[in-house]
Amino acid sequence: MIVLAWAITLLIIYSNFAGCGKRRDITPTCDMDMEKDFWISVLLFDNTEECTLSAETGFTVVDADINIRAHYLSQNGPIKLRLSDGRIVLGEQTFNSDLTILPDEPFVISVNGNPYRGNLRLIAKPDQAAITVINTLPIEAYLKGVIGAEMPSYWEKHALMAQTVAARTYCMFIKGRRGQNRNWDVKKTQANQVYKGIKAENPTVREAVEETNGQVLLCKDPEGKEALFPTYYCSSCGGHTENSKNVFGDSYTSLRGVKCPYCKDVAKKNFFRWKQVTFDIANVSKKLLDRYQTLKKLENIKTIEPADTSKYKDMVRVNSIKLTGTNGKSDYLRAEDFRLTVDPTGNRIKSNAYRFHAAKGKIRFSSGRGYGHAVGMCQCGAEAMARRSKNFIKILKFYYPDSEIVTLY
Repeated sequence: MIVLAWAITLLIIYSNFAGCGKRRDITPTCDMDMEKDFWISVLLFDNTEECTLSAETGFTVVDADINIRAHYLSQNGPIKLRLSDGRIVLGEQTFNSDLTILPDEPFVISVNGNPYRGNLRLIAKPDQAAITVINTLPIEAYLKGVIGAEMPSYWEKHALMAQTVAARTYCMFIKGRRGQNRNWDVKKTQANQVYKGIKAENPTVREAVEETNGQVLLCKDPEGKEALFPTYYCSSCGGHTENSKNVFGDSYTSLRGVKCPYCKDVAKKNFFRWKQVTFDIANVSKKLLDRYQTLKKLENIKTIEPADTSKYKDMVRVNSIKLTGTNGKSDYLRAEDFRLTVDPTGNRIKSNAYRFHAAKGKIRFSSGRGYGHAVGMCQCGAEAMARRSKNFIKILKFYYPDSEIVTLY
């Protein structure tokens, strides 16, 4: 312990006197003084064995357990992060199992060469010989890394602004429901919202975030109270958005389906109307049984058919699937769960709006419409509306009817 403290003291003294060389302008700084209630914890890696950290202006490591702060200089280059005997090792220094990384202004830290705003939290998982890497940052800085990852950053500004308000609301809603045993609010993947850090930013994206600063949507919750709600969105609804109750099982007044005449003007042809795809029932059965233990009571799945559908003028969307086993027993699955189990990429069965045919050991999905779950805002539709000079407020009011825009901060 004495040797470690002495070595770190020398490192700190050296950092105080060593020059950092010419500093390259990275990007505008983020508001690190924002209230902690409006910070977000993003899971970057859950089980990484090692990675590298770097910051062009240097960073400080805080190990609260042993009351040590160590500063790493920018000219040290990428520092290797790994686990050894249940403790976190950064370069040549060994720390305990829970660290905070604080980059110097402009508060940018790179993980494996990918730059992110804000701080990092590193948590050792000795039982799995792995480390959890969490990016903690103000929500406005987080959104700058989301909007250009979830929607083309060259799209109309008001489409990007609508996307920003929806993404901010969704994030704050999810944050408010974080479990006590979880150290992060959202993942960086489509499981929540795609987050790519600074690489997803551009001037228009920053403007969209800054000009809607703090704005979120409220609607009546199932108890009739005005509250944040899960502002889902999808790429293309195919002509009609879907009631969230039919897809995710939740019930909010602003998540009922609306007819969308807009997305056909923006969505790629093979996304608005997608080609027929075919799967073997035997392979589908295996995927379903492997993922859902409760379905094993069916032994093997013999027949698959739609159980509940939403019918619109020129399209049908499947909401639930009936599965019947070789032993005659049956069970049901949400269509969205079925779709993403059969096709985890979502690139073949692009939505739940399709015609369904099962015969001779095959399942055929035809007459497909749209791309994604179809709940909430249709992104292609939002872009089409923006091209018609509709502002972000009108876009949000259209896709989230009876919602209200308020400013949280």
